[in-house]
Amino acid sequence: MTLVRAALLAAVVALACTGTAVADSTVQPGKPVSYDLWPGPPPGGGGPSGPERVGQTGTGVGAVSNVSKPRIEVYKPASPNGAAVVIVGGGGYFRIGIGHEVMPTARWLAALGVTPVVLYYRLPADRWPAVAPFQDAQRAIRLVRAHAQELGIDPKRVGVLGFSAGGNLAGIAETRFAAAFYPAVDASDTLSARPDFAGLIYPVVSLRTPFDTTRSFRELSTQGDAVQAYSVELHVTHDTPPTFLAQAADDPIANVGNSLVMFDALRKNDVDAELHVFDKGGHGWGLGDPGSAPSAWPRLFAAWARRHGFFSAVDASPFANPAASTPIGSAPAASTDDAGNDDDNN
Repeated sequence: MTLVRAALLAAVVALACTGTAVADSTVQPGKPVSYDLWPGPPPGGGGPSGPERVGQTGTGVGAVSNVSKPRIEVYKPASPNGAAVVIVGGGGYFRIGIGHEVMPTARWLAALGVTPVVLYYRLPADRWPAVAPFQDAQRAIRLVRAHAQELGIDPKRVGVLGFSAGGNLAGIAETRFAAAFYPAVDASDTLSARPDFAGLIYPVVSLRTPFDTTRSFRELSTQGDAVQAYSVELHVTHDTPPTFLAQAADDPIANVGNSLVMFDALRKNDVDAELHVFDKGGHGWGLGDPGSAPSAWPRLFAAWARRHGFFSAVDASPFANPAASTPIGSAPAASTDDAGNDDDNN
């Protein structure tokens, strides 16, 4: 595990932790604090055998698969402002782009004073049920709120940011936060699973025709009602949190129509939404190559989050309160061929 962390975090020193509470004095800037998502075996059964795998070539460098221990890793900024963002890497639900998407984004957010929360979720391609990643995302948001005090996080400023297939996962987290994806396992599950804001970056939003050509669609289709259950635009309501979208018009993997149908659904439900479509950029650009059109999205996202008070003031939304009941630096932009390995249509 030490070698894996070294490969992913470069000069950042790994700190092994259990899912139990950690004293304030141990939460140090630059050192990850890890929480297992589940106190016992994850719900649903299934899953892989053997250790986690970390990609070594192409855009798969640092991409994680064979996840048997879903977890979050929390990084405390040097000057935290109280906001937190759960970062969800893409990879077509067969791997997670930790290396080229998640960690550069985590370093950028930490530099802004935002606490990055890296999500290692279960993958349907690893023989987990299709619902597994959605269970993990819901549980992760609740755990961030459960540990908010010790981590210096404002529980009313917890967002989610997802790339590609991770955008699908983040989108379901923000629209189906009240769904009983799993039975409650402890007191953390009395807390709200609704993120206070969301960012969807070159997202896979819809599984419906004509958007049913992605790897995400194929991996989730092991569940009979996946198209209805996991097409994000079908679940947008007035209670969906404010949402930021960014995508390239020439995206060959997740058609730009994904962001368009999501933006349309948000506006029809009077949800605050901001959409940026870049003329060129393709897919899988992470933070974006310096000077490229997509490299503008981090600045645009941060400005949007500040205007709404998520990065600088308390959100008064009632949805971050406990539930009344317990229902249950930058990686190179991917080429078209390499990005196809993340979420391809072959």
